[in-house]
Amino acid sequence: MIEIWVKVEPWNKDLVTTALEAGASAVMVPNEKVSDVNALGMITTIAEKGDLEPGKDVAFAEIRCAEDEERIVGLARDKRVVVKTLDWEIIPLENLVARTGNLFVEVNNLEEARVASGILEKGVDGLLVSNPDPAEVREMIREMLSTDCPLELTPFVVEATHPVGMGDRVCVDTCSLMGPGEGILVGNSSRAMFLVQAEALENPYVSPRPFRVNAGAVHAYVMTPGGKTRYLSELRSGDEVLGVNFRGETVSLVVGRAKVERRPLLILRAVGSYGTATLILQNAETIRLMGTTGEPVSVLELSPGDEILGYAEEGARHFGHRIREHIVEA
Repeated sequence: MIEIWVKVEPWNKDLVTTALEAGASAVMVPNEKVSDVNALGMITTIAEKGDLEPGKDVAFAEIRCAEDEERIVGLARDKRVVVKTLDWEIIPLENLVARTGNLFVEVNNLEEARVASGILEKGVDGLLVSNPDPAEVREMIREMLSTDCPLELTPFVVEATHPVGMGDRVCVDTCSLMGPGEGILVGNSSRAMFLVQAEALENPYVSPRPFRVNAGAVHAYVMTPGGKTRYLSELRSGDEVLGVNFRGETVSLVVGRAKVERRPLLILRAVGSYGTATLILQNAETIRLMGTTGEPVSVLELSPGDEILGYAEEGARHFGHRIREHIVEA
């Protein structure tokens, strides 16, 4: 996920409070105000005597010519670099995003933030927000942190479901409440993942738990922010997963707990854009996938020919990152 820093120079207590409440990663403040920030809440400070020191941990640079690009690439080898572009020409920023990491861009408004976060469909690593208006800063942080890139969900045609015995499955309990049509993407293969509905619906068996997704067996992949994946078994409190609704809109969700329990399992087989995909889920009527119009459907009610929503991509994954490699996952 993109990091958001807020520039609070000159000092503005309300702006610091906004940064804290909205979820910014750090604030850049005058050196004499570091203790005042610490008194307001826990957040990284950027100052001479702060958590990150300008010059030592963070460099600042402007882009005026090709030589500036080379200097920035050199600086980014061992520290984070905040780049200020004087005319918002996109090509120099594209060159930097393609060549290096540790790249932050100073932005003043929401439009600049959107441009910087979408460069080369990858975006910069972080933003330094220099707008002094707390209301505008809150809106910028909310949009940049709450929404990942939308995903194009596609139909999968169910081939079969059948029991496969006992195994360990994971309930992902998040720190957010989800509703009908919302859940997370899970799959036996990272190339094809199914949208599993949160337990947000009324049923005669258990009370709704709209913060929970009964996601699948421990070996399965789950989509996380930034287009990466994790194994369900790896999730821990404080990690993040990607929340997705049936329209493909996404949001980062903080994991409050990953609950592993031994349960009867079933396997789902369905055909998507790149062939047959599978997912192993708990064998229970309260586990639901998503129909193509957003209607949740129990895994026990699926029949051959039914269509459910998922996400398919070419290529493979290595430690959660997309790669161009031929891998067969049966």
